[in-house]
Amino acid sequence: MDGPVLALFLFSVFFGGIVSGLAGFAMGLVVSGIWLHILTPAQTAALIVGYGILVQSYSLWTLRHALKLKAVAPYIAGGAIGVPIGGLLLTSINPDYLRTGVGVLLVAYGGYFLARPHVHEVRGGVPADFGIGILNGILGGLTGLAGPVITIWCQLRGWPKDMQRTVFQPVILAAFVLTAISLAVAGTITAELVKLYAMGLPMLFAGVWLGLKLYGHLNDAAFRKVILWLLLLSGAVLIVPLSMIH
Repeated sequence: MDGPVLALFLFSVFFGGIVSGLAGFAMGLVVSGIWLHILTPAQTAALIVGYGILVQSYSLWTLRHALKLKAVAPYIAGGAIGVPIGGLLLTSINPDYLRTGVGVLLVAYGGYFLARPHVHEVRGGVPADFGIGILNGILGGLTGLAGPVITIWCQLRGWPKDMQRTVFQPVILAAFVLTAISLAVAGTITAELVKLYAMGLPMLFAGVWLGLKLYGHLNDAAFRKVILWLLLLSGAVLIVPLSMIH
């Protein structure tokens, strides 16, 4: 990787860290458009997962005062079931049609609630939370996006921003760990990739630090808008054909 390409990679890591520190997810969305032009899809996925594990762990540590493992457990348990189901469905469902359909729903959801700020809170419970975990896992297994379903659910519950992040971030972290194991077994992680990963770490932590500082200045309403915009972006990324991304 020559100088200009390496500089582009490092800048994208820094910017992705800012977004993840600010919103708690979506680093993969903002970096994949660049990385898929300079890295292979497998390398891109491995780096997103590797950095994601660190970012989610660090962010959760800063919010540990609000973390309630009992509240998170149904989502993680559901996700552990949903991710393998999503992987199996890839063999029988056209993933392009699915990505487009989910993308349209995310764009519609984000656009609607940005235009209509008031949200009627929905009630949950362990069965509902478990079901959301399964759906979130299935979507993650099918599309690689581990956050949209769970972040939408947290918004619909009407929770404060810290509570939202301490629910959806552990769920995303668990999905990243499962994915990292599968990538390691598949032999995707090489010495060259580990070297590139290490080179990006300083920029990653600088970006996450800045993102968390910005997060501290957001109220609940502003945080909700940030999430809605990122969900809308998630949907747009899914709608764009993969051939155009490559």
